Amino acid sequence: MRKNVDIAVGNIIGSNIFNIFLILGISAVVKPIEYNPSFNSELYLLAGGTLFLFIRMFTGEKRKLDRWEAGVLLILFIAYTMYLITSQL
Repeated sequence: MRKNVDIAVGNIIGSNIFNIFLILGISAVVKPIEYNPSFNSELYLLAGGTLFLFIRMFTGEKRKLDRWEAGVLLILFIAYTMYLITSQL
């Protein structure tokens, strides 16, 4: 709303880094986590989404995420969530 895009992106990236390293690390100390090879597909999806976000955010004239780009990410998120829900049934 107030054109503070850099602050919003920093909050998102900082939150993700905090969750991955601190929360997951503390959880693994309390109860060790076994690595499941099925996580590989999720890691590839995460890397692809992050790469898409960085390419779209830091290229172009406006250097911001347009609505259609955010829509693509939202649709991919909803589709993947639905895939996970239906594959568990």
